[in-house]
Amino acid sequence: MPNRHLRLALVLAALAGCDDGMPSVVAPTPGPAPVLASPNIAVGTTAGTAITYDASKGGTTFGNATAGTVRYAITFLTAANGLTASGATVTGTCTAPGVTRAVLTVSDSLGRSAADTFAIVAFAPGLALPTLPVTPFTYADADVPLPAHYRLPVNGVTAVSADNSPADNAITNAGAALGRVLFYDQRLSANDGLACAGCHSAFVGYSDTPQRSVGFAGGLTNRYSPALVNARFYARGRFYRDERAATLEAQVLRPIQDGNEMGMSLDVLVVKLSATAYYAPLFASAFGTTTVTSDRIARALAQYVRSLSSTNSRYDRAFSATGVANLASVLTPREIEGEQLFRTTGCAACHTTVAMINDAPANIGLDAVTADTGAGRGRFKSPSLRNVALRPRFMHDGRFTSLEQVVDFYDGGVQPNPDLDPRLRAAGGAPKRLNLTAGQKSALIAFLQTLSDSTFFTTPRFANPFAPVVMPTVPPVAPTVPTAAVTMRATAFQPNSLSVLPGTVVTWTNLDNARHSASFTTAGVGATPIFTSGSQSLTMPSVAGTYAYRCAVHGAGMSGTVTVR
Repeated sequence: MPNRHLRLALVLAALAGCDDGMPSVVAPTPGPAPVLASPNIAVGTTAGTAITYDASKGGTTFGNATAGTVRYAITFLTAANGLTASGATVTGTCTAPGVTRAVLTVSDSLGRSAADTFAIVAFAPGLALPTLPVTPFTYADADVPLPAHYRLPVNGVTAVSADNSPADNAITNAGAALGRVLFYDQRLSANDGLACAGCHSAFVGYSDTPQRSVGFAGGLTNRYSPALVNARFYARGRFYRDERAATLEAQVLRPIQDGNEMGMSLDVLVVKLSATAYYAPLFASAFGTTTVTSDRIARALAQYVRSLSSTNSRYDRAFSATGVANLASVLTPREIEGEQLFRTTGCAACHTTVAMINDAPANIGLDAVTADTGAGRGRFKSPSLRNVALRPRFMHDGRFTSLEQVVDFYDGGVQPNPDLDPRLRAAGGAPKRLNLTAGQKSALIAFLQTLSDSTFFTTPRFANPFAPVVMPTVPPVAPTVPTAAVTMRATAFQPNSLSVLPGTVVTWTNLDNARHSASFTTAGVGATPIFTSGSQSLTMPSVAGTYAYRCAVHGAGMSGTVTVR
């Protein structure tokens, strides 16, 4: 046995020493593996439009990926939405707005690979681009300071003491400017069909018209849309009528994600805005870099909403530059009576300071038995009363459609709910009854109308940047139409009598943000709608005569005539 092992060892040694004249083969040293060098950014396209996109970007997406030695493949991570892929190229036509995620993989001959995940964003066709000012608008307190009367106490409390702006998100010009674009941009919804402003219109006090707002896909909200004016002034800092959002920054992101409202996840939102070219400079100006994050979106939206402070109503104009009130200098005697009733009947106990803000959620006795628990025990947060006369509905469920109904409710309709706020209880515990006369109710409503502030729909810094811009055109030559103008302020038309040619177009301009109209008593002349700002026009008859008109709100106490000569 040992001899056999010895012989085998000698044979192996001999073989090892043989030289057959052939060179030895050395395995090649492998080159470096592919690595991600230049990631793809989100790619934008339009639904219904063909797209071809090379995700390798001409071979630059990956390093060490020499042409001819690597293989590309694209895998869709979400629904392809009408797209197909071959190698590194995506082609096709997106069938609907949405975000398609995909991963591009490169593999070399040794099986080594690298990958890059990217997104293709299909936007709805026909979306407008924002028109932004050459000189940026101003929003910061240093540039748009609050008036002095916001800093003076009413019953020991100032409006500014209720400011809920966090120290790390004060209003800045660039931040609120970005927030304005976000607020009006329909791209913030899943189908590019609904903006924040869709349920918070400046023309109705940043509230909505229907009792329950309609979401991007036809779904309905659970409650009536709360007004946003003076949202900055609420010391508790919580938002929604039931206070379920701890801050405004948290609240502004919730409707975007809500399936009944805007229906989009935050990661999809970030991708969409990253693929929208006009946002890069806006984010860079507001936050220093072009990076889009949900936190930055929230901060900018919150800054814009907090900039919606009402400081230019007729009521505000009754205060001097130092904050001293002189109501008689601006308001009518009836409006002053209404202000006094507001202070003495208990309204001001819940709607505090000159900002007319709620101090905490309250059960106001809408129903004897609570149906919606709200913030608990039927309590709800109320928005500021600023611009309340512009709102088409009132209360958390939008049940009332006029200020007259609201005043009637507080006058004698408060229900004996077991959780009724103590401020609405009489001495014995029963619901308080105000027993106002018809004249007092009218005066109270007249005062509430002085809180209307047309700034929000007449000032460019609050306007919709996506609204179409009407370019001037040269009109065709036409016969000259005679015109005349009348202003409306308090209870007077100025001038209150006109003499005009037949067919003259008379324009009435509202100067005081109060509700006015011009309603002719002669059949066939017509009437303007009741309006709170801007102008309305009527064409005078061709028949000579004197035509009387009056304000439909103020009646015979505000009247005028137009004589067609």
